[in-house]
Amino acid sequence: MKKILVLILMFIFFAGDKAMADVILNKKQENIVKISVYTTAGDMPKLKSALNKGLDDGLTVNEIKEILVQMYAYCGFPRSLNGISALMSVLEQRKDKNDKTGEEGKPLPANTDKFKYGDEVQVKLTGGHVKGPLFDFAPAADSFLKEHLFADIFARGVLSYQEREMATIAALASMDNVEPQLNAHIQMGKNTGLSDTQIAEILALASVPKAEMFGTGEPNTAYAKYFKGNSYLNMLSKEQVGIANVTFEPKCRNNWHIHHKGGQILIAVQGRGYYQEWGKPAQELKPGDIVNIPAEVKHWHGAAPNSWFSHLAIEVPSEGGSTEWLEEVSDEEYGKLK
Repeated sequence: MKKILVLILMFIFFAGDKAMADVILNKKQENIVKISVYTTAGDMPKLKSALNKGLDDGLTVNEIKEILVQMYAYCGFPRSLNGISALMSVLEQRKDKNDKTGEEGKPLPANTDKFKYGDEVQVKLTGGHVKGPLFDFAPAADSFLKEHLFADIFARGVLSYQEREMATIAALASMDNVEPQLNAHIQMGKNTGLSDTQIAEILALASVPKAEMFGTGEPNTAYAKYFKGNSYLNMLSKEQVGIANVTFEPKCRNNWHIHHKGGQILIAVQGRGYYQEWGKPAQELKPGDIVNIPAEVKHWHGAAPNSWFSHLAIEVPSEGGSTEWLEEVSDEEYGKLK
């Protein structure tokens, strides 16, 4: 919870005057995002915690059911069903809390032209008819999207189109290699009235589970003066070769610096970040990317503006090696990155 509070404060601080015009997520919206994220990630302990928090904050049982049912269209039946099972377990433990059941989802009338209905919903969300070579090649996919996702599921009510798009954005942002679909739904979310600040917060919340593969560790206080933003350090090995998992919150990056005599190897493990050498363009980093940093090269690395980022930092052994910390990466320079 501490991280989430810090994250929200970061958004308010960095967004400046724009934050005054935009509205960040309210409690209901934040709970929808977290439930979607942990269902997609398959993290049952954190999902149960998110379910309890959502119920405590006033989400109805049926609102949560709708989130979990919709998730199957994005993260598959196994994780959707596991999420529903987790909700059943949580409700059994909360029998004395009198949680609100709420409005129940309603199916479309039997005589509905689902393809037409779904197409109309798609048009509302996207601003136009969705066509293209992919659907020409696999027309069944187009039918399933229109007749099932945007008709059967979206027509059930209980959640608004905006809330359903928030759940979808959160789910897709929790996955790797689905950028085209994520970008499409971000635009659909904007079409329902979501602001840039709200979407940025959804993306940041969705990237939190990605930062936990090797353990987030403790606040990186010893080196905080060389970082802009909050970072966390988990030392994995001090023997033979030093290996640390370094986690950066969104927008966090370290100063320009140089490793003298011994270099460093970075292995990106979660989220999205950047590495840049002096005089060269910044290089985007995603899980699996490896950067070999030679000795005596001025550089910096850190998170993308809208994502947590973790990398393993492996020290290249050297006699008399040291790190020289230099100036900050300017906001103007960093602001050019996406």
